[in-house]
Amino acid sequence: MNRWRRFEWCVVLLVALAAGCASSPEDADETKDWSAERIFKEAKSALDAGDYETAIKNFEKLEARFPFGRYAQQAQLETAFAYHKSKEVESAISACDRFIKLHPTHPAVDYAYYLRGLAGFQDGINEFEKNVGKNPDHMDVGLARRSYQYFGELLAKFPTSKYAADSNQRMVYLRNKLAQHEADVASYYLRRGVFVAALNRSKSIIQTYPRTPAVADALAIMTKAYNELKVFDLARDSIRVWELNYPADSRIPEMKVLLAQAIAPASGDTAP
Repeated sequence: MNRWRRFEWCVVLLVALAAGCASSPEDADETKDWSAERIFKEAKSALDAGDYETAIKNFEKLEARFPFGRYAQQAQLETAFAYHKSKEVESAISACDRFIKLHPTHPAVDYAYYLRGLAGFQDGINEFEKNVGKNPDHMDVGLARRSYQYFGELLAKFPTSKYAADSNQRMVYLRNKLAQHEADVASYYLRRGVFVAALNRSKSIIQTYPRTPAVADALAIMTKAYNELKVFDLARDSIRVWELNYPADSRIPEMKVLLAQAIAPASGDTAP
């Protein structure tokens, strides 16, 4: 084969290779000629079957090819739900944020608010569970706080939504968990002798999370911290508030004895 023939053969080969490369991904996509309705139905079937990756891929194709109309809007919501089910929390939250921004008056926008709170709810709760026995001050409760905030936004904007009752229950649960976490941190500071930090954390619980079970713990920690700091007048005040609001708390009698024992050598005073 002379050089000219070899050159012609190489050109043909290169053209063939280029044609093969040019016809790959999109041409191989079986959905390329599908209608918006068909893509939506196929994506929904994948979602119902638990194939979240395929569902997300098809919902996103639908929106890219048919960006206007009811299928595109519904695909955005379904994408957020698919991300939630596949435990991709941040992607689910971002998808909900996007839907809320693009369709603030959509009839189902309250669901987007609800799903945004729901997306991080379980992972936020899991963070409390997996950190039992560890230093509570190092625990990341940011996702739980965000979930609480998102549910609160739903209730503020859509108080009559069908998702309002469930959102409220989840907020109560998260609020109690967050308050108890703060009490755990305050108790940790108390055990380490960082009494001012324990006091500040306890005061924050009373101000931020009133009417939660953790308030009793906060008052107990405050009393002990003031006692350790020998600020007995404030220790007496806190124990009185503690006893007034939680008269059946079994820790109060013991704390009264400890406070009386601390006061007696200092001033000859009597029990509170």
